[in-house]
Amino acid sequence: MIGLSVAVGRFVEALFWAILRVAGVAAVGVVLTVLAIGLAFVVGRRLWKRRLPKH
Repeated sequence: MIGLSVAVGRFVEALFWAILRVAGVAAVGVVLTVLAIGLAFVVGRRLWKRRLPKH
């Protein structure tokens, strides 16, 4: 009975850490996506300003 309890405890712990790892990877992916969009926006604005004729 104790062995089963230990096995269930280890399974729950492994599941917990797996969920945290997936959440961490997802959070890093979201942050990198936001940074990439921001960088593309800044570069796009600079290229657009350079393209417009000056008065």
